[in-house]
Amino acid sequence: MSWEMSGKYVGNCSCQLICPCPVDGLPTGPNGECRGVNVFHIASGKLDDTDLSGIDFVFCNWFPSNLSAGGWKVGVVIDDSASEAQASALETILHGEAGGPFGDLAALYGNWLGVERAKVTFSDGDTPSASVAEHVNFTFEPLSGPDGGVTTIRNAMFGFAPEFLIGKASGHSDLFGLDFDGIYGETADFTFASEMAENAPKLRA
Repeated sequence: MSWEMSGKYVGNCSCQLICPCPVDGLPTGPNGECRGVNVFHIASGKLDDTDLSGIDFVFCNWFPSNLSAGGWKVGVVIDDSASEAQASALETILHGEAGGPFGDLAALYGNWLGVERAKVTFSDGDTPSASVAEHVNFTFEPLSGPDGGVTTIRNAMFGFAPEFLIGKASGHSDLFGLDFDGIYGETADFTFASEMAENAPKLRA
């Protein structure tokens, strides 16, 4: 299988500022866990001959410890405007069956919670926001640096992009029964493919 996708994502989680998961640190959410949602807008993408452009989806996570310890719970929500063929293609990719970065991360999944369909909304801009039906609604607010610019993390061990903006993203989520109140947030452009560049860190999604 050959696949690729690019676009932008925005996410939040239950960790205190700043979430230590990208550097494989212990989560700082309640009970020492990290519960999060990352909402992706695919500007351009495909799996073989199935076009994935324009689809929004959600990657939901529960991390019981530092990321490399594994045992993750992972669930996916796909926008209800996607066709059955598109939803099946995305499940194949995110479950790790088509290789690429999600194939690497699938080795850390402890419990695949499955795929649900719902209205997923992604709004771009200086303060990206996302919603999932009545289950999730949050807006990203970047942390400012001393020069007034945004704060970023670059070349982290785990991350959906080589560099991403970090900030606050409050809002409650109850997808897959993984209830949490969001504190930390992040956003970036992303590019994933079944064949990533040789210099891309192996464990970066």
